[in-house]
Amino acid sequence: CVLSGSWRSDTSCRMVVSPLDKDNRFSGFYLPGPAAGYSELLTSPLEGSQQDTGLDPQPTFSFTVNWRLQETSRTSVFLGQCYVDTKGEETLHALWLLREAADSPAEDWKATR
Repeated sequence: CVLSGSWRSDTSCRMVVSPLDKDNRFSGFYLPGPAAGYSELLTSPLEGSQQDTGLDPQPTFSFTVNWRLQETSRTSVFLGQCYVDTKGEETLHALWLLREAADSPAEDWKATR
């Protein structure tokens, strides 16, 4: 499974990933689709890593997106796996967490989704 390239989510968000470096790390950018609903959201940098495909042809991966927003600070982390079906089609399945900056510790409970 090759993670580098361009990927599109079910909600039309787009992720572009660089080739893996010698340590299986990558960088790139994430661009939200219209369903994201944030008109102020800009192309945001991402950084991550992938397990060695020599060890597992359907590797796990993780990456962080530091959202570039005009009014607030947000970071997302994605954790998933790349699957290859019998026809050679690659699909990413991932879970994500979104963290917004909280104004105080009392507001911390609502800062992670």
